[in-house]
Amino acid sequence: MAIFVDTHCHLYDEAFDDDRDDAIQRALNVGVTTMLLPDIDSSSTPRLDALQAQYPDVFRSMAGLHPTSVKEDFQQELEHVHARLFANNTFVAVGEIGMDLYWDRTFEAQQREVLKTQMLWAEELDLPVCLHIRKAHNEVFGVLRDINRPAWRGVMHCFGGSVQEARRAVEMGFHLGIGGVVTFKNAGMADVVKAIPLERLLLETDAPYLSPVPHRGQRNESAYIPLVAQKIAEIKGITLDEVASVTTANARALFRRILTAEKNPTNQ
Repeated sequence: MAIFVDTHCHLYDEAFDDDRDDAIQRALNVGVTTMLLPDIDSSSTPRLDALQAQYPDVFRSMAGLHPTSVKEDFQQELEHVHARLFANNTFVAVGEIGMDLYWDRTFEAQQREVLKTQMLWAEELDLPVCLHIRKAHNEVFGVLRDINRPAWRGVMHCFGGSVQEARRAVEMGFHLGIGGVVTFKNAGMADVVKAIPLERLLLETDAPYLSPVPHRGQRNESAYIPLVAQKIAEIKGITLDEVASVTTANARALFRRILTAEKNPTNQ
């Protein structure tokens, strides 16, 4: 059986309260053996931690402040993230962090500050970052340019930019997270997947959001990762097994600490 990593899911979300164990088992049944949990803010942390504790061999966690949670109390929220990151060496990444200007720009300046702060923490801790970017690619590239590092380690989660932006991200060192949107007609993601080497792509669901076809509009779950992988295989004209093998190797290399969750940690 092909082995997959869901590099971004929120299975601690309330959307799974009625069948969380079953959803996890469905993922395991199709070869999704490792699932990464990005944090949102202090309100989501207890649920994330509880799920991680219940399934320590399946889940690996991130710590970070999501840009849509950057409000008046962002300093307090940052302190929460800092305390978690610097007191615990088990996190696989700082995330999810970034900028989201889709709804409004009220806290744009604060989002920039919070992103920069967390990027520097990731560098200090030698951790990759998981970036959430919505209607803000130029702004995020600007923050990265201001920090002025020769290369970055991380993933632009649920990538939704242009081919030009994808190439720019890869040139800076980032991987691209590809999820259910790649299965949507007219989404433009096929061009991105064609243009970017498989070695720079990661599979993700963002469950419970953005279900792939034929489940579009329904709750997403990690068991749908093979549907995303199959679409990438079709676009690139390769096999599903090759997509699984390469993207799993990509995830293991980027999120180094997920290896401790797997039975064969030498297979990097």
